[in-house]
Amino acid sequence: MNHSGQADKQYFQRQLEYIEENIKDLTNLYISSTPIQERLKHFFSLYVLELEEILKQNQKNSFIASIPKVYIGTKVTVMYLDDQETEEYVICFPEESDPDKGFISFLSPVGRQLLLKNIGEELSLKIPTGELGVSIKEISYFGGLLEFDTQQTKEA
Repeated sequence: MNHSGQADKQYFQRQLEYIEENIKDLTNLYISSTPIQERLKHFFSLYVLELEEILKQNQKNSFIASIPKVYIGTKVTVMYLDDQETEEYVICFPEESDPDKGFISFLSPVGRQLLLKNIGEELSLKIPTGELGVSIKEISYFGGLLEFDTQQTKEA
């Protein structure tokens, strides 16, 4: 695997810190952007547990060689099951969102549904016009190229 696909552990550690420091604002954003029937009671706790687990699994490494799930800071390639077409999304924080460039917030309807999904997993994405069957084809690290990472690095 080439180094560009390897994830910087510090990026995910900074995510944990950022979520902890901003949990109130993030929770308010989550509640305001998520329909009641789609809300998960422990949304951020589940995400934090998953982040902590991948960091724990890679504690002896300086990087994370393989990203098994969709996290904030990953690029996910989905294949639409009906026409076998693919599309890439970069899952990011709300302030980095730019849907025209494929950067979608983890709190957006599609981002929220893709978060923590595994490679090979199939799901029905709920969209305003109905549902789309998709399969997660590829997940790669993208965090080092996001504003969140550069802002955190500048502040350190």
